[in-house]
Amino acid sequence: MLLVPSISVIKGRTIRLSQGDYTKEKHYDKSPLDVAEQFADHGISRIHLIDLEGAKKGTPVNYPTLEMIAGHTDLRVNFAGGLHTDGDILKAFEYGAESVAAATIAVYNKELFANWIMSYGREKISLSADALDGMIKVGGWQKDTKIELEDHIEFFYDRGLKYLKTTDISKDGVLEGPAFKLYERLTQRFPELCIFASGGVRHMDDIKKLQDIGVYGVIFGKAFYEGQITLQELAQFHQ
Repeated sequence: MLLVPSISVIKGRTIRLSQGDYTKEKHYDKSPLDVAEQFADHGISRIHLIDLEGAKKGTPVNYPTLEMIAGHTDLRVNFAGGLHTDGDILKAFEYGAESVAAATIAVYNKELFANWIMSYGREKISLSADALDGMIKVGGWQKDTKIELEDHIEFFYDRGLKYLKTTDISKDGVLEGPAFKLYERLTQRFPELCIFASGGVRHMDDIKKLQDIGVYGVIFGKAFYEGQITLQELAQFHQ
């Protein structure tokens, strides 16, 4: 199973939010590049880089941070936040992203996102499907929809989707444990999908439990930034 730390960025700085609330910004001292280098030194091979400004604005802003991490480390970067056009995606690849994740465009222009899976390849395009009470939220989790999470996933699963990142927003950044039942249900319903669980991870025991459920990877953030998962534990997991 893959362990994928997330680095969230606003104005080139490392930030964490709680439940996607931009009024609850927490700044961390280390720059995104410093954090990325720490991960690379402890056996991590890929990261999930979130442009929080881009997600809210609807167009990526923090390309320089992506370029810096891709240029100064060997990490494979999955880049997310405001990717709405072919131009955005091509630019992300140009700046060094290995793959991209999109959420909002998959709601408002399903056919375009389905075409991206085909044209860029299923290794390059992942779906972020994040929900509160089972209903999808988009635009940096600021906008509600009337789209049910599992129906949304199924639409793209039927069209060749390989990678899914899904977050139960109520769990994100509050260190109360992941939505284990959700991931059990999704792994059973979509057996061919490579599912990344995200949100709520508190410690390595949560990660081991998700591994037992059979998810493909775990994306975590706050537990690391708050010292509840250590670099040493990450290194041991990868031995």
